[in-house]
Amino acid sequence: MNRKIFIVAVISLFLDQISKIIMSVFLNFESLVIIPHFFSLHYLENYGAAWSIFNYRVEFLIFVSFIALFILFRYLYSFKLNTRNNIAFGLLFGGICGNLIDRLFIGYVRDFLSFKLFHYDYPVFNLADVFIVIGVFLLIIAIFKGEDKRENGSKES
Repeated sequence: MNRKIFIVAVISLFLDQISKIIMSVFLNFESLVIIPHFFSLHYLENYGAAWSIFNYRVEFLIFVSFIALFILFRYLYSFKLNTRNNIAFGLLFGGICGNLIDRLFIGYVRDFLSFKLFHYDYPVFNLADVFIVIGVFLLIIAIFKGEDKRENGSKES
């Protein structure tokens, strides 16, 4: 893993973990409405994945996280390592590790970002989830731009 990816991963992991600590201490299962009928902070402990799939299957979700990290490491150098892709991989590593740390050490993921869109209460999530989604989106862009196969002799930017 190159230095740029590592720095993005460490920063995103730090932001995720510090935000989870702050929200768990200050919200204490309460809600704080930021924008009425749209956005609030609501701390909860998630024992599953998105939309509560695999609820209370923590060991399985830990296994899936390790597999995801292995796959990312495996395909890391098959992508052109430009700034966007470095950020994408860094966000993915940081986000996956953020939720993995929660599952390994406390047995659940701490979520706190709550959005309501067009009368639909979107599942509560955290910064690690945001980083993972952005990272995947950036890698999709890279694939569409043909940057998913590293050319011989190409250098990191």
